[in-house]
Amino acid sequence: MTALITDDQRTMLLANGRQALEEAGFDPAPVVKLFTPDADATWLLTEIDPDEPDHAFGLCDLGLGCPELGWLSLAEVAAVRGPLGLPVERDLYFRAEKRLSGYAREARLAGRIVT
Repeated sequence: MTALITDDQRTMLLANGRQALEEAGFDPAPVVKLFTPDADATWLLTEIDPDEPDHAFGLCDLGLGCPELGWLSLAEVAAVRGPLGLPVERDLYFRAEKRLSGYAREARLAGRIVT
């Protein structure tokens, strides 16, 4: 099974979390994309709270037509299973092409995360 977040990604997410605490309006590019292979849930994560390493921030889309920015528990995401019982996966080929605000803007218009 592939880890949801690699060590390098965790390091980058924590660095973004520290920078977000210091810099108002910090708008990083997503570091990792997670998704359910047998459902419509997608998460684009930009940072991890350095004081709470289970808490990540990003654009969350549970496939209900209303993606939103917010905090989530990585343990809870790891426990999610789709209708066929498949676990959440990391998109091995995802490379961010814009800042989180750009993905959020497009997601609001489309009703889903567009990557």
